[in-house]
Amino acid sequence: MVKQWPPFFQDLIDLVAIIIPLLIQMRRNGFGVEGVRGFGFSLPQCVKIADSEPLALQSGGDVVIGGLFPLHYVAPMPQHSYQSKPQLTPCSSFDHRAFRWMMTMAFAVDEINRNSSLLPGLKLGYRIMDSCDHIHTSLQALFSLVSPSKHVGYRMKGVTMGGETGKTNILRTTEVSYFATCSCLTDKHMYPSFLRTVPSDLFQVRGLVQMVTFLGWLWVGTLGTTDDYSHYGIQEFSNQFRQQGGCLAFHLTIPKSPRATDIQEMAERLQSSTAKVVVVFASEVQLLDLFLELAKRNATGIQWVASESWVAASLLTSPHFHPLLEGTLGFSFPGVRISGLKEFLLNVRPSPRPGMEFVNMFWEKLFGCKLDFRGIRSKNSNPVCTGSEDLRYTDSSYTDVSQVRISYNVYKAVYAIAHTLHTLLNCDSAEYNNGMCERHKTFTSSRQARRPGEPHCCFDCLPCADGEISNQTGSTECTKCPEYHWSDKDKVKCVAGVEEFLSFYDSMGIILVTLTLLGIILTTIITTVFHHFRSTPIVKANNSEISFLLLLSLKLCFLCSLVFIGQPSVWTCRVRQAAFGISFVLCLSCLLVKTIVVLLAFRANAPGSRALKLFGPSQQRTLILCTTAPQVCLCSGWLLSAPPFPFRNPTYQIVVECKEPWPPGFYLVLGYIGLLAFFCLLLAFLGRKLPDTFNEAKLITFSMLIFWAVWISFIPAHVSSPGKFTVAVEVFAILASSFGLLLCIFVPKCYIILLRPEQNIKKGMTGFVR
Repeated sequence: MVKQWPPFFQDLIDLVAIIIPLLIQMRRNGFGVEGVRGFGFSLPQCVKIADSEPLALQSGGDVVIGGLFPLHYVAPMPQHSYQSKPQLTPCSSFDHRAFRWMMTMAFAVDEINRNSSLLPGLKLGYRIMDSCDHIHTSLQALFSLVSPSKHVGYRMKGVTMGGETGKTNILRTTEVSYFATCSCLTDKHMYPSFLRTVPSDLFQVRGLVQMVTFLGWLWVGTLGTTDDYSHYGIQEFSNQFRQQGGCLAFHLTIPKSPRATDIQEMAERLQSSTAKVVVVFASEVQLLDLFLELAKRNATGIQWVASESWVAASLLTSPHFHPLLEGTLGFSFPGVRISGLKEFLLNVRPSPRPGMEFVNMFWEKLFGCKLDFRGIRSKNSNPVCTGSEDLRYTDSSYTDVSQVRISYNVYKAVYAIAHTLHTLLNCDSAEYNNGMCERHKTFTSSRQARRPGEPHCCFDCLPCADGEISNQTGSTECTKCPEYHWSDKDKVKCVAGVEEFLSFYDSMGIILVTLTLLGIILTTIITTVFHHFRSTPIVKANNSEISFLLLLSLKLCFLCSLVFIGQPSVWTCRVRQAAFGISFVLCLSCLLVKTIVVLLAFRANAPGSRALKLFGPSQQRTLILCTTAPQVCLCSGWLLSAPPFPFRNPTYQIVVECKEPWPPGFYLVLGYIGLLAFFCLLLAFLGRKLPDTFNEAKLITFSMLIFWAVWISFIPAHVSSPGKFTVAVEVFAILASSFGLLLCIFVPKCYIILLRPEQNIKKGMTGFVR
């Protein structure tokens, strides 16, 4: 009787019993970096103690996919004396159905290799091992997968190999399951690298609950095993069933190695219970002893509700179990037909070549004969196989591919990995090898960070920082790229850095240039309006000459921002900070004079006051000159003694920026601007409560508050911004403060000039008009 693989490995997914790990084999002319003899861990290594290597069905390739299948379902108990090296003991009870799953993987790999549009120029290989449906054997097979031995062409050293024919590298293991349905595996934090081509039990349980309640079966029992597949499945079914108003009569658990008395007690409980509907989460093999006992007792009248693990099992079609299992309900994976699979399976032939042992084993079991490649007749009674026997005339689950289910999940898993590699290796990009896959792609970028307080083998894989690479498996440190070089997107090799700067063609550069031009145009329009209405009281108030000078300085502030955009050169590096510093000081000097005139103008209205007469136009010009001159001298001395110059900064990519050999120069320029802004704000604040007929001090106060808010925010943003964004932050601050001054001071005046001409009169502006 053909046995079906039980899903007991689902409760121990860390053992990866149903896995297709990616084993990346770097050949000297294929993957990897030439000139490297091999990579090794500096960490302590695990050493295999067995003398022999587990059998494997294998085929070489540039990328090797590993697979585990339950080819046998009876494994020997491990015998360790710890006095001699353990020997591998063969498993028994060959499963033809699992062998079909195994060969389906080989078929999918072969089909992909013949497909010129998928992984072009790259050959997939496979290394498939027998899990023997047992945890211990699965572990041996898994360690053999991630640590291949020298008999397959490369030597093993930790998880990184270097051999005489080339170099080998292995990823972090990625598991793609074709049969693990346990809902416990949905947790991506615990199982981040686990994927599957089969739905979770959450969907099956939901369907089973709906089916049972729809049929009115609200008094049921449950039957399961000790593994996580059964535990989580029944637990979820019980919770949802109770929510729908159902009640559980009993729950029976089949022990891992049940005794005859255990089986008899469970059979008695099933027959005596008033609940005649039993929901079963188990496998065919685990249920066999119990069903044999029930069939011996001629038990009937039990409605079985089967999980997907055994709903399509072969025992359901056995006449011996018909009275017991007739009417069994459950959900199964959809059956499909894979084109070309049957022909591939029928063309399988035994061979003396290494890596064909499983095929030979299958051949002997199916035909009941003994292969004799050396011409030496066997002493046993089995006839000798010719190797030319015809599989078309056999009747087994191996050749029954009319409606495959698990085989299709295997098929999808292999294709999922192939499409992932296709994307990962840039196979669709014409930039690499004329449409071929990028053969020199490496996959380690996954440095090791040891976990505190845990063994050396326990670590987390952390990505390297920008500008650093890791192209050695097991590396605990990332390697910093040379100067003027940068890490590629995969952090596995250093490439020549691309120069970056705030360009006129960047989206950010275009936005800043647009705002600059808008500010210049707006300033020009306001200047035109003021010039056209220069004889009106509101323009003549507070010295129109100072207003025009202020508009000119604002236009210079907008223009100086353009010097910051574009690739830095010798002259732009020297001009940008000087132009910025002098333009803003000239602007603030004009505002300072206008604020003083406002304060003195109202004092002039007091009897006997001569304050405004003593601070006439000539004194105002002198004050502007005196407050601007220190900034001009500071900028001149700075540029003559330690001028900024273009510099390629490799800290953030390769950023071309202006390096300031004397950093205090910039902060002195900025500090003097802040000093003038403080005096302007202080004087304007003192004059904020003057008569409101026309109080320019209030407008200056608002503009200074905006100015201070912008530049106080600028300092931390300027320090923390990386690369070209440092320049962008400074340009934004220049534009924001310039717009604040322009809009707060001149827009209210333009509003009166253009839309409220009746308020543009001399009354109320006595002392202002010149």
